[in-house]
Amino acid sequence: MITTIGIVAGEIWHHLDKHGEATVSDLVKGIDKPRDTVLMSLGWLAREGHVILQDINGDYKACLRKND
Repeated sequence: MITTIGIVAGEIWHHLDKHGEATVSDLVKGIDKPRDTVLMSLGWLAREGHVILQDINGDYKACLRKND
């Protein structure tokens, strides 16, 4: 499972890099992966400091953290 989470994390990173910010719902549709896997992968990316998450009306919006 950890391999799958890592692969999906990479797909999320590429999606956000190409499209900018996205909600979890948009990511699930955009990369065509199960919601639970997307959430676990977002958690990994957030813990590693690669994404910023914001609660927007019950859905989370993710964007890549900019390297200053």
